[in-house]
Amino acid sequence: MSEEKKVPSAENPYKLLKLKSTGAEKWAAGIPAVMAAFSDLFEEGVPIRGMKALFSMNQKGGFDCSSCAWPDPDDERSPVGEYCENGAKALAEEATTKKVTADFFKKNSVYDLAMLTDFEIGRFGRLAEPMYMPKGGTHYQPISWDDAFKKIAEHLTALDSPDEAAFYTSGRTSNETSFLYQLFAKEFGTNNMPDCSNMCHETSGFALMPTLGVGKGTVKLNDFYDTDVIVIIGHNPGTNAPRMMSALEKGKLNGAKIIAINPIPEAGLMGFHNPQHLNGVLGNGISLADLFLPVKINGDMALLKAMELLLLDFEKKSPGQVFDHDFIEKKTGGYDEFIKQFENYRLEDLAEESGVPAASIYQAVQMMAFKKRIIFCWGMGLTQQPNGVDMLKEIVNLLLLKGSIGKPGAGVCPVRGHSNVQGNRTMLINEKPTQQQLDRLKEVFGFEPPRKHGYDVVRAIKAMHAEKVKVLFSMGGNFISATPDTTYTAEALRKLRLSICVSTKLNRSHLVHGQEALILPTYSRSDLDIVNGQPQLISTENSMGIVQSSQGILKPISDKLINETQIVCRMAMATLGTRSVINWQQYANSYDAVRDIIEKCIPGFEDYNRRVREKGGFYLPNAARDGNFITEKYADRAVFTLTTIPDNTLKEDEYLMATTRTHDQFNTTIYGLEDRYRGIKNERRVIFMNQKDIDNSGFAAGDKVDLFNYDDDIERIAPLFIIVPYSIPQRNTLTYFPETNVLVSINNVVGESNMPASKYVKIKIRPHDPLNIGN
Repeated sequence: MSEEKKVPSAENPYKLLKLKSTGAEKWAAGIPAVMAAFSDLFEEGVPIRGMKALFSMNQKGGFDCSSCAWPDPDDERSPVGEYCENGAKALAEEATTKKVTADFFKKNSVYDLAMLTDFEIGRFGRLAEPMYMPKGGTHYQPISWDDAFKKIAEHLTALDSPDEAAFYTSGRTSNETSFLYQLFAKEFGTNNMPDCSNMCHETSGFALMPTLGVGKGTVKLNDFYDTDVIVIIGHNPGTNAPRMMSALEKGKLNGAKIIAINPIPEAGLMGFHNPQHLNGVLGNGISLADLFLPVKINGDMALLKAMELLLLDFEKKSPGQVFDHDFIEKKTGGYDEFIKQFENYRLEDLAEESGVPAASIYQAVQMMAFKKRIIFCWGMGLTQQPNGVDMLKEIVNLLLLKGSIGKPGAGVCPVRGHSNVQGNRTMLINEKPTQQQLDRLKEVFGFEPPRKHGYDVVRAIKAMHAEKVKVLFSMGGNFISATPDTTYTAEALRKLRLSICVSTKLNRSHLVHGQEALILPTYSRSDLDIVNGQPQLISTENSMGIVQSSQGILKPISDKLINETQIVCRMAMATLGTRSVINWQQYANSYDAVRDIIEKCIPGFEDYNRRVREKGGFYLPNAARDGNFITEKYADRAVFTLTTIPDNTLKEDEYLMATTRTHDQFNTTIYGLEDRYRGIKNERRVIFMNQKDIDNSGFAAGDKVDLFNYDDDIERIAPLFIIVPYSIPQRNTLTYFPETNVLVSINNVVGESNMPASKYVKIKIRPHDPLNIGN
């Protein structure tokens, strides 16, 4: 077969390394985390350059970490460093001096690169110059920036409709770039703006907006320090937001009780050795969770209703001491109808459906019954369930009963993933902008923005597959490795006329591309960004609504990089030309000019340029945080919601699978091959199973198996996985993404939010057949 006819793989190669399973850890962080944080700097050969940047990362006046969105302390920040292990690894990959140049692409075809794992692909270094893949080509070749923008303009202006283009955004993009990016898309004529929120916390917004009137969390970081109960459900802070554990430690030391709800016991939920404190490094650290509830996959709804049923029982025995009736009467609607449903529930049935013993549920309710200051935190363990919106509404229901929203030490906390995913949405990166937002843009800029809703991620993939979308512009991210139904999505991407990726590093999305493709290299957060001789600062918004400045300090590794804001502006000027009513050159020259126009368009950003330069930044308005609930159903009340318990019945040979990431991973970026806290080393193709399931199915630990999904009557196969026994509920399994994204049907989505339901995949497990390996 000639190389021209070879199709680059959309998945990691089906090959095993040498698994070493050491058993799960009982605590997280400590000395191992410190050593891991620094090891990558030495591996990348930049210990001095990297350490200089680490001491500036997440500090006031420094630059914002490009990984998680957990907020920095409002008060003093640790001189040791306000970063976690994965933040340090992200920084090491930004600070590296290894370059991916035109010579690299000349020596390596796209097909050959696709035979490597995502981990191997990501180790080559920083992209150093713009590259172009011609139609029918096998190797990327260099292209000038002017010619790259000319190529984009040619494709966009040749479309029959602006809606034949889609503009994807990752959560790393700054506020300034995000605002200009959506502005360009709207002036071009489309609301096709799929973004990473469509795959992580869209569900949170769909649950919180109709019930509380705000699609964000309602707590501040200081609320964790002085509260009574913290419930962590569907989230693993030790890996996904390690700096959150410092806040949990502080709350615990101040008397808070912590309840952890998850299908498996995660080290970061159990114990914490704080590397910023001597006791955390040399001592025994602190035990975090007072109670662990091992809920079944998608058993959370039954568990929450069981808690509410018991709270109602406590209230009947101690009237007025458990429910906050004054809050319920003055601040909520729908209470009577909500309470009436519990006549139909039995604790025993709910406990069985949840997988958690009734006695354990009772313990949890005892901790909450006579407390008012309660915080619920969640991650994608809930948002990526088919009924995720309803489950989050049920959390709101429970907190409304207690009056535990809109007061200090109480509220909801969706733990966002990528560092500015929340800021992107605030900056109008949204396929469904409101009429009020569009009216304001029209008033400020003088053009008529499109009013029709655009495509989210899932709908964009389907539109590409149907050849209704012909150009995809990706502002960051790794689209093919982040999205579901890998084979289907790859087919969709290959039908594009042009795919464009703005990136800092090589990833698989550069290898699974359209008929033509562009790679546009850009600055990272830690890079010094100078425009017309002036150092520029950007801004981001963290999980708790704080907008803060970020200014890199490292000399860029190439003089052929340009920042994302200039990429947007130059694309706009090349594409729209004289028909544009916007002064794109002004915004390309100064981020201050961008912030000046943002404050005219988006509430809460008054005096933006001054306030963003204040140490620690500023909070955006949050009515629900202040106890004001302005919902669509009521002008001044939060809303109780009626929900149902899902049917999780499985066929005799079926299991439920949830995808997760390893500790050596952030989103789709693979930093290493060690999932330290779960005791997995040097392997990613593993499936965690309950020992009883292993025995009942005739398997044994270490067996090689193939995984199958049959949604939509289509056979999807993820071959060659190793069985690892683990503490997980029966008929539940856990695997890593992106290796099992291929099993997640494009139609397996969360109700209302249309997110991929990657935490709820029905699979069958069979002995490995070598014939199932095709790449």
